[in-house]
Amino acid sequence: MLQFSGLTLPLSSSGEDALAAALKKARLRPAQLAGWGVTRLSVDARHGRPKLVWGIGVTLAPGLREEDFSAPGVQVKREMPLTITPGPKRASGRPVVCGLGPAGLFAALLLARHGAKPLVLERGPSIERRAAAVDAFFAGGPLDENANIQFGEGGAGTFSDGKLTTRIGDPLCDYVRRTLLEHGAPEEIVWQAKPHIGTDRLREVILSLRREIERLGGAVRFDTRLIGLIRREGRLAGVETDAGPIETDTLVLAIGHSARDTFEMLRSAGLTLEAKPFSVGFRAEHLQSEIDRALYHEAAGHPALPPGEYQLSAHPGGRGVYTFCMCPGGRVVAAASEAGGVCTNGMSYHARDGANANAAVVAEVKPEEFGGDPMRAVAFQRELERAAFALREDYTAPAQDLESFLAGRPGLRLGRVAPTYPRGVAAADLGALFPEKLTAARRQGLRAFGRKLPGYCAPDTLLTGPETRTSSPVRIPRGADCQSAQLPGLYPCGEGAGYAGGIVSAAVDGLRAARSILETVRYE
Repeated sequence: MLQFSGLTLPLSSSGEDALAAALKKARLRPAQLAGWGVTRLSVDARHGRPKLVWGIGVTLAPGLREEDFSAPGVQVKREMPLTITPGPKRASGRPVVCGLGPAGLFAALLLARHGAKPLVLERGPSIERRAAAVDAFFAGGPLDENANIQFGEGGAGTFSDGKLTTRIGDPLCDYVRRTLLEHGAPEEIVWQAKPHIGTDRLREVILSLRREIERLGGAVRFDTRLIGLIRREGRLAGVETDAGPIETDTLVLAIGHSARDTFEMLRSAGLTLEAKPFSVGFRAEHLQSEIDRALYHEAAGHPALPPGEYQLSAHPGGRGVYTFCMCPGGRVVAAASEAGGVCTNGMSYHARDGANANAAVVAEVKPEEFGGDPMRAVAFQRELERAAFALREDYTAPAQDLESFLAGRPGLRLGRVAPTYPRGVAAADLGALFPEKLTAARRQGLRAFGRKLPGYCAPDTLLTGPETRTSSPVRIPRGADCQSAQLPGLYPCGEGAGYAGGIVSAAVDGLRAARSILETVRYE
């Protein structure tokens, strides 16, 4: 693919105009293209009248080489194939994959594509039953601790914005995007610099991926929880589940960042768990139109422009404060997975057409603040969630307007921004919910954000919390081959093992684990 950047055109320009400018730059003709799309679109408001700045990606017709059309501002991007050298010895049985989030899903898919016929264990239900359970909880029903925003087919990313952005730069990212496209993801994920699927489209893709695994001989057991590990002669010999034992010498452990009971089981089984940094905070909601105006200036509302996105950070007193998982046109959702705890997250549909924008505003928490003990960090997350629940003894979320939060006074004065959290919000002092050092850092961070993005600190900005599940506070050590040195045959991966953050990076880590298995033994 050829990527063209920095194509500056008038506000009245269209994607076709930007394509024409790109073709002229590389001396290409429309007949020489196999396809094209908009990779990026932004606004340059400097020097008076705003202009659109386009990025365009094109694929060439068969027989043409990208190198023959190089020019300033043109980059060649190639997909890297996933190659596997099969292991020297035959596998003794089928591998087990624990968890059907992005890491487990892609690990199982790659194993299935190479004849391994994996058995997948998922503590929650299928996507259809999970969506029904989530809808019921949003509507005021009881919490199902195994069928919620965190647990069930697809993992936590299923009920999110479906972002496919990542900073890891691994060639396996191409495999992930190509596979998602094969299973129904929107075509623009190939072109866009910041692709997203949306929770509505992502559910269909996940179901299609699972069906391929099953079609290739894999099996999925829903509502099945991992409760123990079986050892024999110093290595993995099987797993204990709440439905009975399963013999296996290979386990891909892709449990997700909220499997707190599994963390406790692993530690009780003698495995070392390490503490890693994580972050906590709350969701900030603005009118999407105000975010668009701050980012696009006079161009706000232009039909070619997508809903505005932002990513902000500051380091007051050496502590990182940043926005996380920004959901344009989205909503704040009830993300609890334990009874008696309130937890929030953000979600967008593919169209991103809601009235509000939201993002987590979080402060970094460092391992040394818990003496390096990951279970103390897990306990801290749980304490925040329970404290929020205790304010009303239900799943109503504590909320506060930004002006009150910055002034250090409790209360909630609703203005233009209507709450989207489905279980309802109640006035609270969000500052008092967290340790003072974290509250002070977020106040300083928010003021810094207001200086960077006009209108960000509007008085009626709505804060809803707590947000505690940004990432796992736990890392499960492994070697370069993705295998546990303490228990050969165990392959910890994904967000729950502390090696990923987001849909694509988790999927890539699952592929790494599966590739390592396939290059150790052969199944075909």
